[in-house]
This record gives sequence, structure tokens and C-alpha cells, in this order.
Amino acid sequence: MVPFSILDLAPVADGYSVADSLAMSRKMAMAAEENNYLRFWLAEHHGMAGVASSATSVVLSYLGSATSNIRLGSGGVMLPNHSPLVIAEQFGTLAELYPNRIDLGLGRAPGTDMLTARALRRNMDASVDSYPDDVLELQRLLGSGEQGVMAVPGRNTHVPIWMLGSSLYSAQVAAEFGLPYSFASHFAPDQLIQALTVYRRNFKPSEQNEKPHTMAGVMAVVADTDEEAKYLFTSAQQQFVNLRRNRNVPFAKPVVSMDDIWSPSEKHMVEHMLQYAIVGSKESVAFQLTRFLDVTKVDELIVSMPIHDPEARLKSLRLMAEVRDTLE
Repeated sequence: MVPFSILDLAPVADGYSVADSLAMSRKMAMAAEENNYLRFWLAEHHGMAGVASSATSVVLSYLGSATSNIRLGSGGVMLPNHSPLVIAEQFGTLAELYPNRIDLGLGRAPGTDMLTARALRRNMDASVDSYPDDVLELQRLLGSGEQGVMAVPGRNTHVPIWMLGSSLYSAQVAAEFGLPYSFASHFAPDQLIQALTVYRRNFKPSEQNEKPHTMAGVMAVVADTDEEAKYLFTSAQQQFVNLRRNRNVPFAKPVVSMDDIWSPSEKHMVEHMLQYAIVGSKESVAFQLTRFLDVTKVDELIVSMPIHDPEARLKSLRLMAEVRDTLE
């Protein structure tokens, strides 16, 4: 069986507060553990009215205190925003608090607009170019090396590092360093198969991984009927329209029809970006999942559930677990 995990953006839904959002992430993590998901990851975004997971390591500690076994991690930390030492200390602390449960997924994008990125980054010009070196430095800080600056906590924790991305560059870095690789196909579908192929062909065994290990992301909405699922999914569709229009607003309530909201070009853009979304009843979702897994042959699947209503989001998580169990 391909393990399923959850990618959570801690969505700040229209009509709810940031505190509500974080409490809901806690409930989602607990439900994911109860339903035998392997991992629960949070994504780092900044300056977005609809996302509450900017202080990723802080939220992960909050979730760790409410769970016992599920792996917790970042999907991902945007490393150019931070010094490797700071991330090593943060995730080293998490590893000491929650032993053998912490993952560190790394991304290269800023996770925000350029104005906010300038406020976040140490050096706007050099940080992205130094990304591979920063990954190696982070590995050293989390390992048992004796030389140079020491991360305490962090040293000797050997927190597993994942490379995240939506391009061939990230696949090449992951392969070169012998790290597991997760592709962001939930919002960037174009190079999915090509990136997985490049990663697998060029993988070099490492101390962390002897062979390639792949994960891919999908958005998913599972409900009692196809019609209900499609209705709930309009929140995600509105989110992408709002991003294109540079409207920084909370996560939208679903609507009966998108026809009066998006233009033909916006509809084409959204449907293209979300072409791997899994939406429908359990029966429909099982068919879509089987097709996706057959095509990608990934070792793990990570699922984002962009649903406005908290109870419908929890229900979708449970229904997806039921679908997963039928695919064994």
C-alpha cells in the first residue's frame, strides 16, 4: 500500500479567525493520526490572509503536543528565507521534543510576494544561489560533525531532510544529494512526470537513502456525492482566481457556480493548475487515485484538503482514509 499523508496550509477561512485556523489544524492532525496517515506536514507561507502556518516550527510543536505517533514536518520550510543554523536549531528542538517523528522538507521559493520576501531574507541576491550549499550545511548541523558552528539543539538529531519542488532543478538537487523528493503537483502539474524521471535516473545513494524515494501532492475533496464535492472544491478554485487577481483575502466560502466569478481565461488557468485534483464521492475518488498512482508510481502520496467548512474537511480526511484502505 502507498502511504497517504496530509499537507495542511492552516487555511484561514472566511468567517473564521487565525486562532480558529490553528485549532483546526490541531484537529486535523489528531484525525490524521487516528486514521493512520503517515505524515502531517505544514507549508511555510508569509503575508497571506488565508494561511496561518508562517511560523511553521511553532505550529508543529503545537501539533506535536496533541498527537503521539504521526510524523510531523514541513512541506516545506523555504530555506532561502532563513539561515541553516536557525532551521537546524528549530527542527533539532522539535526532534528532541518529539523523537523519531520530525521531517524537514525544504523548498527554494520564497513562499510569498517579493516585497515580503525582501523583508524575510538575509540576502535577496545570494540566498537562492546558495541553496545547495545551505542544504549541505543544514545536513552537517543536524549530523554529528565536530567542526565549525554547532547547532544545539540540532546536533546528532539526524532529522530526515526532504527536497520539495515543482521543477527539474529541485529534482536534480534531490538526486545529487541522495534525498527523498516530493513534487508539488497539487498546484504545479506541468513537470511532474519529467521531474520524477530525472530524479530516479540521476539518484546517487546517500547515508540517508540507499535508493530513490518519491512523493507527489494532490488536492482532494471527498464527500458523500460528486456534486457535494464539486461544490466544496469551488473554494480552492476561487483561491486560485484571487491569487491571479492579486487579491489577498481569506479562504473563500464555496459557491453553487463559478460561472459568474471567473473569466474563460481564468477558468482555463485554474483547471490546468488543478488538473491532478481528486474530487468526488468515494467511488469517484478511488478511480482517480488509482489512475494517478499508476501513472506516477510514487512511493507516497500527500494530500491537501482545501475545504472551507471545518467539519466537511474532517469528513473528507476520514473518507479519503476509507478509500485508501480499499486500494490495499
